[in-house]
Amino acid sequence: MEQLGHDHTDFDKVFALVRSGAMLPKAWSTVAAQAERRAAHHERGGFGRTAADLYQRAAVMWGRAQYSILDAADPRKTAFRERANHCVARLGELRGNRVRRVVLDFEGEHIHALLHLPSGRVEQASAVILGPGMDMIKEDYIHAAERYYTSRGMVALSVEGPGQGESRARGLTVDLTNFERSIGRYIDYLTGLPEVDPARIGMFGISMSGYWGLRAAATEPRLAALAAFESVTGDFDTIFRRAQPSFKRNFMFMAGYTDEAAFDRELADRLPIGDLVGRIACPVLVGIGEFDELTRLEQAIANYESIRAPKELRVYEDEFHPLGGVAAEVFRFGAEWLERALAGELAEPGRDVRHYVRADGGTTDGTAHPDWWLGTDPVPAATR
Repeated sequence: MEQLGHDHTDFDKVFALVRSGAMLPKAWSTVAAQAERRAAHHERGGFGRTAADLYQRAAVMWGRAQYSILDAADPRKTAFRERANHCVARLGELRGNRVRRVVLDFEGEHIHALLHLPSGRVEQASAVILGPGMDMIKEDYIHAAERYYTSRGMVALSVEGPGQGESRARGLTVDLTNFERSIGRYIDYLTGLPEVDPARIGMFGISMSGYWGLRAAATEPRLAALAAFESVTGDFDTIFRRAQPSFKRNFMFMAGYTDEAAFDRELADRLPIGDLVGRIACPVLVGIGEFDELTRLEQAIANYESIRAPKELRVYEDEFHPLGGVAAEVFRFGAEWLERALAGELAEPGRDVRHYVRADGGTTDGTAHPDWWLGTDPVPAATR
């Protein structure tokens, strides 16, 4: 959560107020309002950098507050979103307009993003699309964009595709293919910016954006590199019947389903990514926890094997889907890997780098198989 811009003291304040799930919207909004009031105080006093930092903390908490309400028509959800937008507008102005809201036409609806620019004059820089997981929003990347990308002279665009954040709140649901098409629309936008080199646009995707990033890399030739962590590439049963129920409930909301039987019937055979990754031509980095509850490791490895482009795989010992124990490493490494890939350094034909990253700090190199597999190569159950 700290990688997403949350201060741990804010986090502690929120959960000190929570004794049941129903209390989350109140708790997040209460502490968000506290941070926003403090930000306004410092802004009035002329302490702009302090104010901007507090507005950023408030924005991500207002985002959590609105996420906690799964009803697009609920006026409280809209009010929380408006507070988040206000905080982003204030921090953007205080940071010299280097954080800007972006709204694009998309297939009769709109998609929403935040543009993050380096300081000073920038021309023809590499750019990275920051794709959030299904329970994230574009504001969750403000901290990471500045720390890992714009500080290195890169342009970042944190996005909300169909079904996410403002895009979903304004009626745009996700289907099997429109998210990858939205990535193409965001690339259209980036290529029109003088700050961006159209030939050096990559993507960093977490969780479902890792899945959507793989689909985009297979269908969008302008995507020059992809770093995908926790990609949800398992079978339907693992994702939506074995995982925590909130995951399925949230995805049904994103896709506009209210009938669970229809959701199961229409997506069970069509959601898995299958052989599509064989069409990817750009360099790909895949990172996953050994015990990711949404994708069994043998499934992730089988998916990786189908990629014929230059590729790299890192499996993190004993980590689960959030990769919480290695989050800071993952955010930094993913950004640095993309910087090098977009510079053309990791595109040699046949590149296949694999590591099993052990909890003791060491690595097993040349293979991503856990040591305890003893050299065996399990076959995913779905392919037997």
